[in-house]
Amino acid sequence: MLSFAPMRQATFRFYAELNDFLSPDRRGNAFPHVFLLSASIKDMIESLGVPHTEVDLILVCGTPVEFTYLVGDGDRISVYPTFRSLPVASVIQLRPQLQEFRFVLDGHLGRLTTYLRMLGFDALYQPRCDDQDLSRTSAIQSRVLLTRDRGLLKRAEVVWGYFVRTTEPKKQLLEVLRRFNLFRLATPFQRCLRCNCLLQPISKESISERLTRRTARCYDDFRICPSCSRLYWKGSHHEHMQRFIARVLTV
Repeated sequence: MLSFAPMRQATFRFYAELNDFLSPDRRGNAFPHVFLLSASIKDMIESLGVPHTEVDLILVCGTPVEFTYLVGDGDRISVYPTFRSLPVASVIQLRPQLQEFRFVLDGHLGRLTTYLRMLGFDALYQPRCDDQDLSRTSAIQSRVLLTRDRGLLKRAEVVWGYFVRTTEPKKQLLEVLRRFNLFRLATPFQRCLRCNCLLQPISKESISERLTRRTARCYDDFRICPSCSRLYWKGSHHEHMQRFIARVLTV
């Protein structure tokens, strides 16, 4: 006679912005999830649509657990995103803490990359990289992976990541600044907008042959990218960017 393993059931509830990944009927509500074989809570959360990189705290019947916890029959599971005002690292640490915020962005976030570099953040952008290269770069270099591809964030290699909700680049910048609380960490005009390298000061005399007559007459302070040799100075374009940055950082 054949025997069948009994079905098991756990109850999940996702909080705050994690509901973005759920179907409308599951948002803001506790709902049952039926399963046959026990699995890690990380795998089960992702099977419900939520990338593990979005999760900062998991409670099972009120007790914090790690991603490796095996879900059992009757478990009541609460899943939380990052707490912006309440530190939870002392409760349980689902991933190592980053010592600094550095980013790698997928091929659809080029304009956001430029804005992050404008504010001084280390932001890699390699539009021809595939998912494996992006996830490996994120893991090896301890970079936060920014993407609008939730499947990319579910890759096992990815430790730190964030799903960018909005599609308009300026709103994306504000979203990332808020998510990682970066407003006070911005150091504008320190990086090359083209290749991400830190700029270096350079004497006006050494680049005089590259300057137009008007630029040489009106400006004395120049910086250069050591990688691509692009020059930067405080021209009218700089004033435009300053106004944009002022609006962003005072939101």
